[in-house]
Amino acid sequence: MHDVTVRKRVRQLLESGQTISSVSRQTGVSRSAIRQWRDHPGHVSPLVASCPRCLVTPEPPEPQDAYAYLLGLYLGDGCISVIGDPAKQVWSLRIMCADSWPGLQEECVEAIISIRPGNKVRRLPRQGCTEINSFSKHWPHLFPQHGPGKKHNRPIRLENWQRQIVEANPGDFVRGLMHSDGCRLVNRVRRELPSGTRWYEYPRYLFVNESRDILQLCGETLDLLGVAWRCSKPNTISVAKREAVERLDEFVGPKY
Repeated sequence: MHDVTVRKRVRQLLESGQTISSVSRQTGVSRSAIRQWRDHPGHVSPLVASCPRCLVTPEPPEPQDAYAYLLGLYLGDGCISVIGDPAKQVWSLRIMCADSWPGLQEECVEAIISIRPGNKVRRLPRQGCTEINSFSKHWPHLFPQHGPGKKHNRPIRLENWQRQIVEANPGDFVRGLMHSDGCRLVNRVRRELPSGTRWYEYPRYLFVNESRDILQLCGETLDLLGVAWRCSKPNTISVAKREAVERLDEFVGPKY
């Protein structure tokens, strides 16, 4: 199975006048496949077509609200790693979900199945959490932010098609971010008054991430929702104003 990048490379080599055998040696694609692509340029195999980014004309993944949510989970507590022989290019999407919140695990599984309905989803017990895991050749196409090393040590930028999905589904994206690296808690503040000590309680959201790029994406999306926020620490976004918390509750709410 070859993705759209390989197909484009093959087409460019053929258009330059090279033979099928020469193109096959350079790309590793079989001569029969190259001949099929040359004679039927609009045809895409069902396996490749199952990935919308591998179509001749790439499309955004559907359903887009589920993708926006899964993107938020991935940027927070997810990673993509190669499985087995690197030459086979089979990838594992792994998202860590705390065992304290079984409902989040269910939502994560449902989002993966929605985006890749033909792929099996596994639940692997880890210390204090559960790894939601799914294999596919196409995860790097769907999450091009994949790369070596930790996310906060490399640039994280959304592709144009991803940004369009987030802008159309900002609540789902923020929900994914908050379900991974965020929380809704009750803040308690002590005030010393002439009448004595008084305690005040109010709900707030915190989103904690070491990547400045991911923090910026979170802030930009909160702006789209009209949610006031500030950086309470270099790695933390805080939503504390009553109106802002009530607005964010419409999309996120407490973990469960």
